Amino acid sequence: MRRNVSTSPGTRRRGASRAVACALTAAGALLVSALQTGAAGAAGTDAASTPARTGTPSSVADFWTAERMREATPLDLLSAGTDGPTKRSAAAAKQPATAKSRSATAEKRSGSTRNATPATSPARRGSERTVRPTLPATTTSTPASAPALKSFPQAGAAWTGGGAVTNTAGRVFFTYQGRTASCSGNAVTSANKSTVLTAGHCVKLNGAWHGDWVFVPGYHDGQAPYGKWAAAKTLATPQWTASENINYDIGAAVVAPVGGQRLTDVVGGQGLAFNTGYNKPMYAFGYPAAAPYDGSKLIYCSGNTIKDPLFSTDHGLSCNMTGGSSGGPWFTSFDEASGTGLQSSVNSFGYTFLPNTMFGPYFGDDAENLYDEAQSS
Repeated sequence: MRRNVSTSPGTRRRGASRAVACALTAAGALLVSALQTGAAGAAGTDAASTPARTGTPSSVADFWTAERMREATPLDLLSAGTDGPTKRSAAAAKQPATAKSRSATAEKRSGSTRNATPATSPARRGSERTVRPTLPATTTSTPASAPALKSFPQAGAAWTGGGAVTNTAGRVFFTYQGRTASCSGNAVTSANKSTVLTAGHCVKLNGAWHGDWVFVPGYHDGQAPYGKWAAAKTLATPQWTASENINYDIGAAVVAPVGGQRLTDVVGGQGLAFNTGYNKPMYAFGYPAAAPYDGSKLIYCSGNTIKDPLFSTDHGLSCNMTGGSSGGPWFTSFDEASGTGLQSSVNSFGYTFLPNTMFGPYFGDDAENLYDEAQSS
């Protein structure tokens, strides 16, 4: 789910910039929904985390029936049309398909003082680091009968290329304010073989961690071909945890084993890249569930990214994915033949006055610290 930040026509400059900056921060904070109820952790040098289960891993997995997964609502849509903090969370939900509704809620939230960190504060950058992908035995190749991909650039289409991304990318499901909701996520190479990356608002939102959190890799129309992986712990960057700052809308989950196996032993893990700069050719994936999409299949966008020229320090990409795609992976060095790449961002938010454009946080030092904490858990 990508979050949308909106402003009135013709008010993007001067006075509007201050309001929009606040809206962005508020929206960012809203985007980060908690996986479980509880107070948000304090800001610090390390990511804050919380237990993510409402019950045992098996009971959480059983809760997510095919019907519940199909009916789960993109997070940003859950609070649309409500007042107060709830509206904020709607705007924070970065679901691409509902970016417009999100930005509207974000603008209303702009009066909030919850986000202490300015939306334009730069992501800290250190030395470049990459982590290689790990391929699972179940990786599929492009079917011989599949149509040729017109993959670059692409503003939004079903992924028919096969490869590892069809195993590692998946839908994220959780309960939020007593309702069922969805985002997207991706399995990455990690020391514990159990780490999933997503958006911050897909684990925590409005100061509360989401409950009943599961990752369903390779999801398709209510099916879970590689199992339902319940989170044992969810984490977010300290900036998202403390104030839901949109620039740091990055979350992670450490999932419990299923049938005695660990996640990336089953589906493999994508690589990662930190501090690699802006203006890169990238591919973005996700499970948008708001019209014109329905959450039943993996969708992708591709193109040359830009640095947000407006109110954040995020990457920008021409992409029409909608609500529910939040948390889906962005890759640099993506190889279509194998479906592997280096994850360098996640679907996060969009501006209502800039349609069909997705933004994703820069993977700098704080994203790297979050990854290291998750993989060592």
